[in-house]
Amino acid sequence: MCGRYASSRRPEDLAGVFEIEKWEPEETLEPDYNVAPTKEVYAVLDRAVKDADDPRPVRQLRRLKWGLVPSWAKTPEGGARMINARAETVHEKPSYRRAFAARRCIVPADGYYEWVTGTQERELEVEGKKKRPRKQPYFVLPADGSVFAMAGLYEFWRDRTLPDEHPQAWWVTCSVITTEAEQTPLAVSPAEGPHTLAEIHPRMPLMLTPDRWDAWLDPARTDVEDLRSLLAPPPPGLLRAYPVSTSVSNVRNNGPELLKELEAPEAGTLF
Repeated sequence: MCGRYASSRRPEDLAGVFEIEKWEPEETLEPDYNVAPTKEVYAVLDRAVKDADDPRPVRQLRRLKWGLVPSWAKTPEGGARMINARAETVHEKPSYRRAFAARRCIVPADGYYEWVTGTQERELEVEGKKKRPRKQPYFVLPADGSVFAMAGLYEFWRDRTLPDEHPQAWWVTCSVITTEAEQTPLAVSPAEGPHTLAEIHPRMPLMLTPDRWDAWLDPARTDVEDLRSLLAPPPPGLLRAYPVSTSVSNVRNNGPELLKELEAPEAGTLF
């Protein structure tokens, strides 16, 4: 799954990476090293600019809320639960299928966090000596230091309780697509710990390599079977993972220190 990630790159840097044509400086977000559901996040999307003479899609960097609210939802309350869409079923689920066909985006990240329960902690849990095992967080990122481009969807939702001119009358929300975690060896493995992503968690965000960005973002591509071909996992061996401080487990903690690589896991022996 993807329940927390880090996003520290400046809009200027993302604009160069994704060939952004339009972004508004007033929408700039502060670097966030502990992005959690319902927060505002950056998303890259191709869409025509409202009221523009040219109807062609323009590549934009937009600020969206993480947690998709379907256009037909009566309230936005369920958005916090819809942060992830499964690649295997995204084309058929009522909450996602319309966005999958017409409103796809890329959610850029430094990498994402995932938690593993240590062996010693699991043993204590089995013995009934500890009800809530302490979990060791890992940070997963491209081994070459490039942007982690997560496949996403976005949607518009109209708050009918507000007038048209109200700045919060429209919500624009997004979800990250996940797929089965890789079972092949990581590009770089921790000295102590997992050697594959599947050993950390059975799911992972769907990473889009640059050769798929244009096709994924193209709103003219609406054939479901054609789009499903873009959901194939990336080539193996592009990612690395390392243990980080358990401080990241508290969403109130934020800062570059959360990305510091530990020499050994804090939460006991893992493997």
